[in-house]
Amino acid sequence: MSSIEIRKVSTKADLKAFIDFHYDLYEGSPYDAPNLFSDDMNTLSKDKNAAFEFCEAEYYMAFDKATGKMVGRVAAIINHKANKKWERNDVRFGWIDFVDDINVSGALLSAVEQYGREKGMTHVVGPLGFTDMDPEGMLTMGFDQLGTMATIYNYDYYPKHMERLGGFEKDNDYVEFKLFVPKTVPEKYAKVASLIEKRYNLHVKKLTKREIFEEGYGRRIFEIINETFAGLYGYSELTDKQIEQYIGMYFPMADLDLITLIEDWNADKKIVGVGITLPSLAKALQKCRRGRLTPFGWWHILRALKFGHTKIVDLLLVGILPEYRAKGANSLLFADLIPRYVERGYEWGETHVEMEANDKVQSQWQYLDCENHKRRRCYIKEIK
Repeated sequence: MSSIEIRKVSTKADLKAFIDFHYDLYEGSPYDAPNLFSDDMNTLSKDKNAAFEFCEAEYYMAFDKATGKMVGRVAAIINHKANKKWERNDVRFGWIDFVDDINVSGALLSAVEQYGREKGMTHVVGPLGFTDMDPEGMLTMGFDQLGTMATIYNYDYYPKHMERLGGFEKDNDYVEFKLFVPKTVPEKYAKVASLIEKRYNLHVKKLTKREIFEEGYGRRIFEIINETFAGLYGYSELTDKQIEQYIGMYFPMADLDLITLIEDWNADKKIVGVGITLPSLAKALQKCRRGRLTPFGWWHILRALKFGHTKIVDLLLVGILPEYRAKGANSLLFADLIPRYVERGYEWGETHVEMEANDKVQSQWQYLDCENHKRRRCYIKEIK
């Protein structure tokens, strides 16, 4: 008889406990950058997350029968749009956390598998969220590296459990890089940036809040993200409702000096590239007690965003339209942003997750001193 009881999240109190489990499990971790409680609540609430237009999900909690203590959690998600696009029948697992007990991880993933079986799915895959805007991939290297707001941190026993449980195989691997900020723009970037400005009439565009919220630039940015990310693993294009949601999420507190667009002036100033970067919030998030902005969490976030209390910058979203990558359009991004990083005293940047086989993306960093300091994996298992 199993010593683990699985309970489905069915009330708001359950959902709160589901979210809070992560703070309990990672309390005191020097590397975990926990999500804000309000962000997780919005993402997981079916009446708030726009992804539920094309997704369905259930959340499960694991309890030790002997002690009654919560020992794990997992979300089971079906993204019908992604399944249709990629011709798959996957149930995703995400928001997975568990104590170092194989009975717990096994019970949680069995619950996801059973949910998928009932819905006619053929494979379990993850960790993945509702969309690519959610954290994805289980950390397999870099357990001694500080996490980021946009990625998952997990203990080193997580992937060991995946190997022990059996049936789970590699579906996709990601890499992440630490990019050390040079004192000046590397000569290669500077030369290419100057050349393509003249040859292709491509130019840097900086934004105002008015342009983002009132003149449509916020929407245009995410339309470019849809185009540039369209062919990436598991990606499903953002809907209008999602785009509105992300505009409201990313831009109100953004430092617009650290956001750069590239426009093609030969094509009516069409946006062809975007770089959304922001000061690292990892240390600030660690100071937000249990992910709450009150009573003083907001102050730590504000200090990181506005007052330079971090030496790290996160490259949150960087995308160049495919036909402009070969022209070296990314050089314009770096030529604009690197002096701003130097001025603010940033020592290194953290890339977002990149597919291991995506050589074109990784070639962007070839003129920078960089270090592949993290790896992560999405697993897949056939439902039998």
